[in-house]
Amino acid sequence: MVQVLVARTVEELRDVYDVRRQVFIEEQGVPAEIEVDEKEKESIHLVAYHDNQPIGAGRLRLEENYGKAERVCILSEMRGKGLGAALMKEMEQVAREHGMDKLKLNAQTHAESFYKGIGYATVSDTFYDAGILHVTMEKKL
Repeated sequence: MVQVLVARTVEELRDVYDVRRQVFIEEQGVPAEIEVDEKEKESIHLVAYHDNQPIGAGRLRLEENYGKAERVCILSEMRGKGLGAALMKEMEQVAREHGMDKLKLNAQTHAESFYKGIGYATVSDTFYDAGILHVTMEKKL
C-alpha cells in the first residue's frame, strides 16, 4: 500500500532526506552541499511510503501565483510502479489547498516523458542543473 503525506514529524523529515540522499547524492552524484539548500525551511516536504517504508520524496515551494515542485524522487528499485504519479498527485493537491493554480518543475530530461504522461507540458529548452540536463515543465491545476 502507498501512502503520500506532508512530512510533519522529525522522523518523516528524516525519511525525506534519506530518500533524497540515496537518489540524488548516491545514485546521481549530486554534491551534498547543493542537494540540501537554503530553501529547505520555506518548503513543504512530502514523503511517500510503500508498506511503511520510505520510498519517495519531494518538496513544494509556494511562489506568488504557482507552486514549484522540487527534489522529486523515487528509490530506483521502486520506479515504474505508479508511485511517482501518486507523489505528484498529492503535491498538486497540497498546492491547490494553498491557492495555487499552476505547478512548475525542472525535470531531468530522462523523466520528461513521465511528467508529460501526468499532464505536464515542456516550456523551456534544455539546460544543466547540478551537471544534469533538465527542462522546465508546468501544469494547470
